[in-house]
Amino acid sequence: MAKAYTPGLTVSARVRYRARRLLPLTGRITVQVGDRVAATDVVAQTDLEGDITPMKMSNLLSCAPRDVPGLLLKPVGAAIAKDEPIAQSKGIFGMMKVTVKSTATGTIESASDSTGMVMIRGAAQPVQVRAFTSGRVVEVLGSEGAVIENDVALVQGIFGIGGEAYGPIAVACTRPDERLEAASIRSEHAGSILVGGARMTIDAIRRAIELGVAAIVSGGIDDADLKALLGHDLGVAITGSEKVGITLVVTEGFGDIAMAARTHGLLASHAGHAASVNGATQIRAGVMRPEIVIPLADEAAGDAHAGGGATAGELSIGTPVRVIRDPWFGALGTVAALPEQPAVLGSGSKARVLEVALADGQRVTVPRANVELIAE
Repeated sequence: MAKAYTPGLTVSARVRYRARRLLPLTGRITVQVGDRVAATDVVAQTDLEGDITPMKMSNLLSCAPRDVPGLLLKPVGAAIAKDEPIAQSKGIFGMMKVTVKSTATGTIESASDSTGMVMIRGAAQPVQVRAFTSGRVVEVLGSEGAVIENDVALVQGIFGIGGEAYGPIAVACTRPDERLEAASIRSEHAGSILVGGARMTIDAIRRAIELGVAAIVSGGIDDADLKALLGHDLGVAITGSEKVGITLVVTEGFGDIAMAARTHGLLASHAGHAASVNGATQIRAGVMRPEIVIPLADEAAGDAHAGGGATAGELSIGTPVRVIRDPWFGALGTVAALPEQPAVLGSGSKARVLEVALADGQRVTVPRANVELIAE
């Protein structure tokens, strides 16, 4: 039987999920193997060094660099507040002294007698890493982090912005082809992971931010709305660090595209259940997709799997796929045929192709590189 392999998105009612939670540098791990944790529990923490504020003290005091250490009013290592006097010149016959105030709050880290520079180190920035999903700690990674495992319902999106968010699932659109409008978002949705249908409008996003919605998951978004939200074109290969007050996950693509019925049904079936969302997306080497993770209750536990009965990434007859290039971008269907011989494309080039039976009944031929498997 003809087979091929392609990357894909997971939409699964049950999968064994492992969250690898790492610090940006070594620190202190607050859990042990076997511990049960909640999604928002801190599993590791560390401190990042504060920012450095330089002061060209020799210029400010009109003195030689070698004199700077002796003119400090506080010793190196002492705490200093912004606008607090930090150094004073000797003046002329003890008069006309020049006093310099600190331009930052922090600690006096150094005073150079060769450059005349004084460095003020800001307060350390605490960094905490949360579990992201409830579950059991199955591995501690030295002083770098931990691995959390649980059986979850998992939905991967095609694109997202914003970092990690937590909250109960709430359904704003009862149909997968229903556009998410501002009128659909109500005050009781504050703090929730809001499930839309088709395109999420810019007015809906702004309304959600105003009400404190944690995240929105919907089928599509207009690129002009995304630009209006961010204030600039998104031209980077990785997202997740945007500070817009909400996390957004698009499950199908750009434009007025309905969410896949199976995806919408899975999310809606968990209405009221706690979920975790991460909008981080990487579209180049080391592909990373945004995720919605819904931990399953212990009593519902069964034989979890790692992505379905078929071999991961395998294309075969009947495999559900999404077309990811025009002219059928975002269309859903199943693999109808896998011709072994390359076909001549409209551009004149040759490529391996497959036939896709679309949901609307059409049967189209597309390059194999232009589809994405929808893993169950």
